[in-house]
Amino acid sequence: MSIPLLLLPGLLCDARLWRDCLPPGAEPRIADLTRQDSIAAMARQALELVAGEGRFAVAGLSMGGYVALEIWRQAGPRISHLALLDTSARADTPEQTQRRLDLIALSGRGAFKGVTPRLLPLLLHPSRLGGPLADEVMAMAERVGVEGFLRQQRAIMTRPDSRAELPGIGVPTLIACGAEDALTPPALHDEMAALVPAAQRISFQGCGHLPTMEAPGAVRGALSDWLSLPRSG
Repeated sequence: MSIPLLLLPGLLCDARLWRDCLPPGAEPRIADLTRQDSIAAMARQALELVAGEGRFAVAGLSMGGYVALEIWRQAGPRISHLALLDTSARADTPEQTQRRLDLIALSGRGAFKGVTPRLLPLLLHPSRLGGPLADEVMAMAERVGVEGFLRQQRAIMTRPDSRAELPGIGVPTLIACGAEDALTPPALHDEMAALVPAAQRISFQGCGHLPTMEAPGAVRGALSDWLSLPRSG
């Protein structure tokens, strides 16, 4: 029996992020996280995609992981499986917030097209910079656009620290990242996996921050195995 799978994209990402890694048998519902300027509001809108459903699975990458943890806060009893990819349970550091403010200022000066090239080395494994995948990441950012980017950055800067809540997550939880993720390094995922009782920790070799695009077959397999784990409750 299939189950609705709520998929949450990251900063400057859209449905393309998940296109090639959808596990067989899943009923994907991909949220648009470009219209709200708080993580809580993003979660409420995403939950509309599974309104009227019973239980559902949730997978979020990067900013989508922050939204996934907020969905846990808002609708935890309905969640059967949780996946946190290339993300963190921590709040922004002052240094991270300042970098976001600098990018917001750059966009405000009419230089939004310069934002993604600055971020690209943090998003992809070095072997993929300058290749067709980099072009696809740039195209996603263009589709999100400057207003969506500004709303997303405001939401990310004000997200809560979720570490204290992780021990209360009792559903099958996949915690995975690119082995060479420079934006949310593996240590952050080790930290989450140590706190979540039912966590499965996976690394995708040769990948940066976007393994769903960099190694979609490996991610598809991991998601399929995760969804096959017995549901809690």
